[in-house]
Amino acid sequence: MKIVYKSLDEIRLMRESALVVAAILDEVCQAVVPGISTWELDRIARAAIKREGVTSAFLGYAQPPYPAVTCISVNEEIVHGIPRRDKVIAEGDLVSVDFGSFKHGMCADSARTVIAGQGTAEGRRLVDATRRALDLAIAQCRVDNRLEDIGSAVQSCAEGEGYSVVRVFVGHGIGKRMHEDPPVHNYGTPGRGKRIKRGLVIAVEPMVNAGSPEVEVLDDGWTAVTKDRSLSAHFEHTIAVLDDGPWVLTRPSSSPGVPGHD
Repeated sequence: MKIVYKSLDEIRLMRESALVVAAILDEVCQAVVPGISTWELDRIARAAIKREGVTSAFLGYAQPPYPAVTCISVNEEIVHGIPRRDKVIAEGDLVSVDFGSFKHGMCADSARTVIAGQGTAEGRRLVDATRRALDLAIAQCRVDNRLEDIGSAVQSCAEGEGYSVVRVFVGHGIGKRMHEDPPVHNYGTPGRGKRIKRGLVIAVEPMVNAGSPEVEVLDDGWTAVTKDRSLSAHFEHTIAVLDDGPWVLTRPSSSPGVPGHD
C-alpha cells in the first residue's frame, strides 16, 4: 500500500474541486422529484460540468467504460447505477447520486441519498442512519487514529440500527486519481489498521443495506444491487486530515478542523 500524502497547497486545490462537486451534486439532488428519469438527472450534471469547466471523473472510467457522468442508484441499487431514459423516479424512491470531477488536476468525489417526495418512515430511517454513520466516521479521521477506526464507526452505527454494511465496495484515497490507496472499509476493529497521518485525503462512503450485506452486479457490468432486493443508502465525502482534525472538502460549511454540517 503506497499512500500519497498531500501538501496543504494540494489540499487547497482539492477544496476548489470539491466545492464544484458539492454544487453540482446539490443541483442534481434538488431535481430529484417523482416523474424525472435518471437520464435527465445525468443531463443536468453534464450541463453543469460544461458550465463549470471541470472534467468528469466517471465518464469512460474502467472496463466496460462507464457511460455517464453520474451514478444514480434507486432503492435496492447500492452503487454504480447507470442513468437511463426508462428509469423514472417514483414517489418515495430512495435515490443515491454519486458524482466526481477533476479541477486543477485534482479529483473530488461525493454522494448522497435523497428521497423523492415524502417517502416512507422506513426509507427516512435508513437514510438518516447512513448519514449519521458517515458523520461518525468523519469524526475518526484524525492524526494518530487508525484506518479501521473509521470503518468501525460506520459498522457500529449501521448494525446498531439493525442494518448491514456492504463489504465488497469500499471508500478510497483520492487526489490526482479518483481511486488511490488506502482502501477505506466500512467495517473494522478499533485500534487496528494503518495509522492516520497528516495529509491523508480519503473518500469515505458508507453503503448501508436494510437487509443482507450481500451484493449482486447486474448484466450491465456496473449496477450493484442488494441480493435480497432490500433498500440501500449511500453517502460520501472527500476528507483531508490536518493537524487540528478533519476538513470535509466536499462540505461547503466545513473549514480546517471544523467539519461542519450538510
